[in-house]
Amino acid sequence: MTDAKSLHAGVDTSRVLGMVLAGGEGRRLGPLTLDRAKAAVPFGGRYRVIDIVLSNFVNSGLARIKILTQYKSASLEEHVARAWRMSPILDNFIETIPAQQRTGKSWFKGSADAVFQTKHVISDEAPDTVCIFGADHVYKMDLRQMIAVHLASHADCTIAAIPVPREQARSFGCIIADGTGRVTGFAEKPDDPPPMPGQPDMSLASMGNYVMRSDVLLDELERDSNDDASAHDFGRDLLPAMRASGRRLQVYDFLTNQVPGGDPDVKGYWRDIGTVDAYWEANMDLNAVHPMFSLYNRRWPIRTGQTHDPPAKFVFRDEAMARVGIATDSLVSEGVIISGGRIHRCVLGRRVRINSFSEVEESVLFDDVSVGRHARIRRAVLDKGVEVGAGVEIGYDLEKDRRRFYVSPGGIVVVPKRTRVED
Repeated sequence: MTDAKSLHAGVDTSRVLGMVLAGGEGRRLGPLTLDRAKAAVPFGGRYRVIDIVLSNFVNSGLARIKILTQYKSASLEEHVARAWRMSPILDNFIETIPAQQRTGKSWFKGSADAVFQTKHVISDEAPDTVCIFGADHVYKMDLRQMIAVHLASHADCTIAAIPVPREQARSFGCIIADGTGRVTGFAEKPDDPPPMPGQPDMSLASMGNYVMRSDVLLDELERDSNDDASAHDFGRDLLPAMRASGRRLQVYDFLTNQVPGGDPDVKGYWRDIGTVDAYWEANMDLNAVHPMFSLYNRRWPIRTGQTHDPPAKFVFRDEAMARVGIATDSLVSEGVIISGGRIHRCVLGRRVRINSFSEVEESVLFDDVSVGRHARIRRAVLDKGVEVGAGVEIGYDLEKDRRRFYVSPGGIVVVPKRTRVED
């Protein structure tokens, strides 16, 4: 088996600048993004969504990172400032850059415009290579391996892609490539997705992650900004224009990526958590006995800020009275107290309180949620500080829930931040 280290031999990460696109509004996440950016939404109990891409960067040896923010960015910027402090002695940094209207009176018009409006950062840092990645996906990637492919192919831009069955590719931006991986075209959410070379039943779906030569990037951003017909989006506008002009674009097959310490038999986990249903499913995936996205790989940790909360506590074992504090197939964060309640297939944030005789199943509870006695909750997401009163049921009568809360197409009930729920 090929060692992961050999896949990125010769990559000098000191000449690489990371840029994370974290300004998305996240409308499809409903109440979860009413007062926070999509990248700031909690995930996996103790993390924020942005921690995933930042962990991929840092674990890959990239420690010069700029985060482009815009929509309701206060909680995101606060989290980054507290959790992601780097040592300036080694010229390392992870910094947020809010939208500044440097090129006019408009906010970011698209992903390419976001980078264009902050192009001074690229000029100031003078990297050889720029990695432009999104902040709202769940996956693990050793970026050095993608950079190595980019450099070896002498590409102007390399695009990360994941092979998906053709019948599922209609909802993605698809890449057309030849047998060498050179990009020959694009198809945005096509009715008839293009096949992969050598795999006619599969298509290459773009992951929205790009590695580019810095000089080429600056030139193409300038050209795109002057194109009045452009929506200023990387996938829909800038990259197709680059290909049409003769630039060399290369595709990178995500399935070839190997993170140190990862299970070689588990490849290709990638979730776009842009909807409530996808977000809920990604959290539930964490509860598997052998999760495809594991939080337990010490050689590739998902990093975040530390707290001073005490360990989780489980109390009461009165089986005759059905008053047992227990959690099965669940993630339980610091400071949680399960006091005589039952938890199954749940993800619990910090300082959650589950009171006696209550039952919570297949749900995600953010920090400081309190569940009263005899309450029953299933297939729900409860935002920070929600208080569920005694005897309340959530997720059992969706028509009743719809009159009070947002219910996703898949039947997931979302209770907004600091709501007190009573019958």
